[in-house]
Amino acid sequence: MEMVAAAATKDAKKNGGTPEWRVTVPEGASVTVEHERCLAARAWGWLVSCVVALGAKVSGSGKRLWKIGADDPRRAVHGLKVGLALSLVSVFYYTRPLYEGVGGNAMWAIMTVVVVFEYTVGGCVYKGFNRAAATVSAGAIALGVHWVAVHAGGELEPFIRSGSVFLLASIATFSRFIPTVKARFDYGVTIFILTYSLVAVSGYRVEALLVMAQSRVCTIAIGIFMCLAVCVLVCPVWAGQELHRLTARNMDKLAGAVEACVEDYFTDQPADGKRPPSDKADGYKCVLNSKASEDSQANLARWEPAHGSFGFRHPYDQYKSVGAAMRHCAYCVEALSGCARSEIQAPDHVKRRLAGGCASVAARCALVLREASISVAAMTTSWALDLAVAEMNTAVQELQSDLRALPSKLVEEESPAAVLDAVQLFTVTSLLIEVSTRIESVVDAVDTLASLAGFRSSDVEKDEDSETETKVKQPVSDPDSDEPEKKHIEQV
Repeated sequence: MEMVAAAATKDAKKNGGTPEWRVTVPEGASVTVEHERCLAARAWGWLVSCVVALGAKVSGSGKRLWKIGADDPRRAVHGLKVGLALSLVSVFYYTRPLYEGVGGNAMWAIMTVVVVFEYTVGGCVYKGFNRAAATVSAGAIALGVHWVAVHAGGELEPFIRSGSVFLLASIATFSRFIPTVKARFDYGVTIFILTYSLVAVSGYRVEALLVMAQSRVCTIAIGIFMCLAVCVLVCPVWAGQELHRLTARNMDKLAGAVEACVEDYFTDQPADGKRPPSDKADGYKCVLNSKASEDSQANLARWEPAHGSFGFRHPYDQYKSVGAAMRHCAYCVEALSGCARSEIQAPDHVKRRLAGGCASVAARCALVLREASISVAAMTTSWALDLAVAEMNTAVQELQSDLRALPSKLVEEESPAAVLDAVQLFTVTSLLIEVSTRIESVVDAVDTLASLAGFRSSDVEKDEDSETETKVKQPVSDPDSDEPEKKHIEQV
């Protein structure tokens, strides 16, 4: 038995640790049996790990989807709105009387809902108008070309049709390079090319071309009407309001970035020389990355009807001017953030000489941006914004005086070499002064927006509210007393 165990151990070492059992039969021969329990355990462990990994991925995807919907519930509502619009349009396809009225072209209404329905009302109106105008104009031109081709004879008919497709497609495609057409009618030009090509080519073989064109126009009109009805009546999302909120929100983030960058720079360095920047210091990035969104929302907002405080000719283009002024300021804040995060810093005792003045200017700059944000968000004008600008300019003048006197103080109190150590401090201070100058441009753009949009004055409303409160607080005479009657008799 000892010899058998030793042989089993030796064979296990040879086989890479896999145990084997050797059985000796009475005749003297031996049979080796492999132990397969380890292989089964490995397979089972691999299967369990795969299931756990799949569950983790599904759970992570569910959490991300939930976060997307929780951040903005309107996204989930938008999906329900699209489903509702498609369900309403599908009634024309599944209901026999309606199907017989529009024919097999009812599918065009469903296709229209799919391609036209957008997240905002402006986007839906933009695509709906472009699709309707492009379909009608392309169909009308195709019918005219069809009439000319039919009366020109069988030999010239293919050349007229092909030539018209080539000419109109070339002109329409070239028009997409025109900035105005690109911004407002790019989708319509694409639909025009598609519709005209389909109608012109099919008209060569289809006899009832006019009936087909009328049926398709009707079904497309049904799809557009359903899109607009659902988009406007069910939890509407207005592009103008989104642009308005985005502008006010970016001002708040830019204000926080200015304060955070200055605070990060003048905070004493830790022992290891590494200080993580604050999250608010990256607020300027949202301003720099919002140009495409501002342009898109401004273009879509022009298509929206009057709603709430946004009139028919609301100056949406001025929001782009405000955004451009904020980006002009954000570029300077970005440079300021780079100085705050640089590995090469001025000595802390040198920074303290201008820390108070820079902190005061940063606070005043942030106050101006927040007052401008409140003005835009509430669509009101107030003297508080002008007062904040005046206080900012006063703080800037004081900082400029301290900056001019700093080199001579460093030479007298320390050494000429201390001036070289303060070079970065001079750069940061100059950038902060430049930020204050560019903030004034933002205020000018906001004032222009307030003038064009007709913002109401919050000061007048406060005066009216105070007068109303005064009237309410006045004593009311007792109807049972005889004093009012006596006064009236005396006057008579």
